[in-house]
Amino acid sequence: MNKKLLLFLGVLCSLGFYSCQKSMKDKDASDSVAANKNKPGDTPPAELTVGTPVLVKSGYSFTEGPAVDKMGNVFFTDQPNDKIYRWDAASGEITTFLTGTGRANGMAFDKNGRLIACADMHGELWSIDKFGDHEVIVDNYNGKLLNGPNDVWINPKDRGMYITDPMFPRGYWDDNDPRKIGNLPGWPPKYSEQGPGVAGHVYYLAPGSKELIRVTTMPGWNPQTTLPNGVVGSPDGKKLYINKWAGSNNPTDVGYPGGIWVFDINKDGTLSNMQPFVVPLAGCDGMSADEFGNIYVSTGGVRVYNPQGMLIKTIATTGGSTNNVFGGLDQKTLFITNGGGRIFTQRMTVQGVEKFGGEHNGADNGDN
Repeated sequence: MNKKLLLFLGVLCSLGFYSCQKSMKDKDASDSVAANKNKPGDTPPAELTVGTPVLVKSGYSFTEGPAVDKMGNVFFTDQPNDKIYRWDAASGEITTFLTGTGRANGMAFDKNGRLIACADMHGELWSIDKFGDHEVIVDNYNGKLLNGPNDVWINPKDRGMYITDPMFPRGYWDDNDPRKIGNLPGWPPKYSEQGPGVAGHVYYLAPGSKELIRVTTMPGWNPQTTLPNGVVGSPDGKKLYINKWAGSNNPTDVGYPGGIWVFDINKDGTLSNMQPFVVPLAGCDGMSADEFGNIYVSTGGVRVYNPQGMLIKTIATTGGSTNNVFGGLDQKTLFITNGGGRIFTQRMTVQGVEKFGGEHNGADNGDN
């Protein structure tokens, strides 16, 4: 073996050793960061908010469904106008992402950067790519039409999806839609293809599957008096919080009892150990969570509950709120949608935990 070849092999070995050392150091640094990250049960800052909510924009009809991509941009819906908008985390600019959304409501990003949308026009769950093209993931349970998917949460641990399916009769449904015919004159709801009654349930969609699993079959969950609305999980993916919409805090009301319940998430995605978290509570809508496991529920404004179910903060917004999510470049901007067609942001001292989706760019390039 000549000297040049020996020298070349020596350089290769040195480079390999350096690369291995660097990889180990990078892994140690990554593990150190992970070990120091706040987690449920840690003590959060004494004050969660910085300043007061800021009105970003008004003039929409009914904003809902905020979802954050991996860059911190937030996408939200204006359901009556059948549009999805994009709020840019860096500039604060709002542009139209998509027109013709299946009347999208709640949304979330999956690990592949596709926007998952509850499209209740035809009782469907959509997967939307960065160009605005969509495919229908599911539109039935056991061959029967869903009520109208309302909200979705994706478990960051296994990427399984939880979908709430209340019966909220919609005036925009087709006249020949059995959901519209069965619920005339419209309120209170009384009919579901899933029947009997309103059949208010929550469903689980396992990764790679196109068959829903009904996960609210336990004693104590009455689907005939239940309108499941917001859904969110704990940062560690072990707990699921589901709320039920109701217009009254009176626990003796015969109608639809409202509040938040918490469940254990089993390894197969099913739920068990249903427990009251905040009961009763009226007007519950969309929810999010922060790094400490605090739950942010849109009801009036936004109420923040610690993992023990104690109210620790109220964020007031003009006209109440319909949903919320953490966004922004640092995950410390709470983005709040509103039934009066407004958008608010609230700076926080804590981070959200839902920013694991891909980056989406504007597809529609329509009106701002």
